[in-house]
Amino acid sequence: MDARIAWLNGEYVPLAEAKVSAQDRGFLFADGIYEVTAVLDGRLVESPAHLSRLRRSAAALDIALPIDGAEIEAVERELIARNGLREGGIYLQLTRGAGERDFLSEPDHPTLLLFTQARDVVANPAAESGVAVMTMPDIRWKRRDIKSVMLLAQVLAKRAAREAGAQEAWLVEEGYVTEGASSTALIVTQGGTLVTRPNSDAILPGCTRIGALAAAEKMGLPIAERLFTVEEALAAREAMLTSASNFVLPIVRIDGHPIGDGHPGPIARELRRLYIEAARAG
Repeated sequence: MDARIAWLNGEYVPLAEAKVSAQDRGFLFADGIYEVTAVLDGRLVESPAHLSRLRRSAAALDIALPIDGAEIEAVERELIARNGLREGGIYLQLTRGAGERDFLSEPDHPTLLLFTQARDVVANPAAESGVAVMTMPDIRWKRRDIKSVMLLAQVLAKRAAREAGAQEAWLVEEGYVTEGASSTALIVTQGGTLVTRPNSDAILPGCTRIGALAAAEKMGLPIAERLFTVEEALAAREAMLTSASNFVLPIVRIDGHPIGDGHPGPIARELRRLYIEAARAG
């Protein structure tokens, strides 16, 4: 039996007993948002960025946070302690709450749930082997800057990628890569410039991306925030992804074609090392 402790609407409860209403709008309408904050050495990683994005997403949906950012961090730290979490992440989900099924119902109280997930982030074998990605059309809605719980398109993309022997999907719109199904997409040109798409309504503003770009600046790496095509990615020196669940991972194949020499490149390796070093330094 799962012994984890969760936090639901103001109470610490066994995760197996954390229940929400069948009329919760997150369940009925995907009327909600979420965040995943990494935990390393028992400490939160990029917490201010995650809280800022949470507030922005909540404001976009006009959902009031039931507790403020400092209180959320306090709950997260208590969950880390109660669950003995050293490495992994904390999942947070906020919905408009429970009410009669109607498009315009306004529940009295939002639903806020947090729970922990343990995983090996630093010792991830993919950091040494690299990952393969598959490209496919981006069929998601137009407000991808909101971290919505409406993830069906991403689920389908990841399932298709898995069936093709890949570990992630890169989504493509009008010939340009938007982002991964659950990650930010980056490439290194043959000239040595790190390229990633600029933040806009078309992509989620990645929190791990912030730290990765800071690491790139520390390396003295030129950075260009612009659109790039699949063809440019295939011709790149290196490619990589960033996410709270993976930090920085090298991409070695796109649609079956090797990137560079088909092995994790030195820039991705160094960005990952510097990111982990900064995360541990706090």
